[in-house]
Parts: sequence; structure tokens; C-alpha cells
Amino acid sequence: MHKSDAVLVGVLLVVTIAAPAFGNIGSVTGKLIDLACYSQNQEDTANGHRGKGAICAQACAREGFAVGLLTSDGKVYQVMGELAANSNARLVPHMGQAVTITGEVKEKDGQLMIFGSDLKMVKQ
Repeated sequence: MHKSDAVLVGVLLVVTIAAPAFGNIGSVTGKLIDLACYSQNQEDTANGHRGKGAICAQACAREGFAVGLLTSDGKVYQVMGELAANSNARLVPHMGQAVTITGEVKEKDGQLMIFGSDLKMVKQ
């Protein structure tokens, strides 16, 4: 076997093993929610949560707490990556609003995640 053939076989082996670790690039549309508040009360997904202040979701996101994207079919994706950087700076103004996030979609231990790089407001 030539050296180049061995390298090619090695590369194919690494790609085959690593492929399941990578997600698919896609777009997901839903409402941005504070995951902590959502876990306590799945009925109340607006920015102002009962008994917690008018801007609870924004305040929690600003503190760096996990932000989720709740789809119309009830799936919840944890938003990660560029959009969640700097204590969710790009997400804070949009909490409680419908958006479309584009990025790598993964599932780990039953939790859906989107490593978002692009966010667009959804016209309602």
C-alpha cells in the first residue's frame, strides 16, 4: 500500500468515527424562552413571568442563564454558540419573541441544541 493510500484510509476512518458527533445545519423557528422559568411553568413563556417581574426572561438571559427556542410543536432547543456568547447579548432583546435561528442542530443526552450563528425576527 502506498503512503497516500494509508493516509486516505486513515482520514476516512476518522471521518466515519467522528461523523455522528456533528449535527446538521438547519433553521429552527420558535419563541425564545428562559429555560429555567420554562421548566417551572411551561404555560407562561412570555417575557414577563407571573410574580417574577416584567422583564424576567431578559434579565435571566442577560445574566447568562440558558436560553431556549420553543417550537410550535413543543420541541425545545437550547440556544448555544455565537448567539449565546457574551451572556446572550444578541438574544436578550428578542426574549419572548418569535425568531428563526440558523445553525448546527444536535441532540445530546435527549437535549436538542442549536449552535446558532444567525437570528431573524419572524413577522407575526
